[in-house]
Amino acid sequence: MADLRWKAYGLAAAVIAIDRLTKWLVETYVSAIDTYRIIPGFFDIVHSENRGVAFGLFNDSSNEWQTTALILFSLGAVIFVSAMLWRPERLDRTSFWGLALILGGAAGNLLDRILFGRVTDFLDFYFGTYHWHTFNIADSVIVVGSVLLLIDLLRPKRRAANVS
Repeated sequence: MADLRWKAYGLAAAVIAIDRLTKWLVETYVSAIDTYRIIPGFFDIVHSENRGVAFGLFNDSSNEWQTTALILFSLGAVIFVSAMLWRPERLDRTSFWGLALILGGAAGNLLDRILFGRVTDFLDFYFGTYHWHTFNIADSVIVVGSVLLLIDLLRPKRRAANVS
């Protein structure tokens, strides 16, 4: 089971590295006024800073404790998910990989909050007048991991699962 643990933590570390690399590239090469059209009318690369949480909630808050509270909440989530992954034999394959992705994404955004007090977002999707909130790689893998957990939750259980 230790091998499985390291696979999960290794995947999470890879997510953190890719997330941080992509954020660094945007922070270095894309100004706040730049827009790089990737798919016109659908997808752009931009440079956005988010001091709040998902979907821009609380981004405009001036509460001096907000960043500290978000760091503590995120740290709690990272510890909780890490603990769940410590006993991989209790998880089936879908939940195991979903939690590993969630761990990497949560830790990636936590790292940004600790280092910079904010998270860099850059993936900008829209269609006509509908505009989705800008997000990043960490947010994306958290969503993918959550979908995997949802699939596992909705799937009928037959017998004890095997993660390997």
